[in-house]
Amino acid sequence: MSLRRELEHHRHSLGEIREIMNSMKTLAYMETRKLARLIEAQQTVVTNMAGATARVMAGYPDVLPAMAPSASVMLLVGSERGFCGDFNHALLARLPPVLDEDKGRTPHLVAVGRKLNMLLEQEQYDGIFLEGASTADEIPAVLTRLTTGLTSLKQEGAFALHALYHNASGELVQRQLLPPFTGITPACGNAFPPVINLAPVTLLASLSEHYLFALLHAMLCGSLYAENHQRVTHMEGAVNHLDEAAERLKLRFNALRQEEITEEIEVILLNAANLEGGRQ
Repeated sequence: MSLRRELEHHRHSLGEIREIMNSMKTLAYMETRKLARLIEAQQTVVTNMAGATARVMAGYPDVLPAMAPSASVMLLVGSERGFCGDFNHALLARLPPVLDEDKGRTPHLVAVGRKLNMLLEQEQYDGIFLEGASTADEIPAVLTRLTTGLTSLKQEGAFALHALYHNASGELVQRQLLPPFTGITPACGNAFPPVINLAPVTLLASLSEHYLFALLHAMLCGSLYAENHQRVTHMEGAVNHLDEAAERLKLRFNALRQEEITEEIEVILLNAANLEGGRQ
């Protein structure tokens, strides 16, 4: 009887854990739906700004100042919460090769996400460790903290900024963000430069700040989407595992109950036989 009660208590506990995990899966799925809309809008902003910059660069080819970064900064975007599989470990595994690529300069690390920061501290990495976003509504606050941290590094001089993060498809991406407009090719096909109301140098300087801000925003949105998508998959596997464990416990519970009923019947029959023998 005590074993059967213990099994029933265990099955009840598994049921409670399952409900919690299923709720986490549902919340993560809802977050992906919200982030999908943000990613589409933010990507449109980045694309439009890149197109405008390409036209300005084509019309005024000498406006981009020559930059000789004296330092290198590596930005890592991880997760603030857990239950997302190897999301952070994948970043950590890719980090040493990335640092080896930047020979001759000691890179600064800027990491976003509490769970990632814990891993970096365990591996004795130094850097600026910032809290990440758990929901889409927290991304603007994270973006403010991130830009503040990068501004503090800028006071030490110009630097090259590289980012390592998961995009919305879940792929690990390494991208250079500074110097500004890296990878943008001047637009061709226009015989005349675009009409602008600011000096080209002033306009490009302003565009570089807004473009970097838009890129960082898009990166944070994409990373959080990938994190939540991975969390949905992880939670779904955990829920299925709990369902299988609960089913095994149920079968074991029923088997024990049948054994107890069989024993009770045997006792009743034995007592009845004893009574019948005593009458004779």
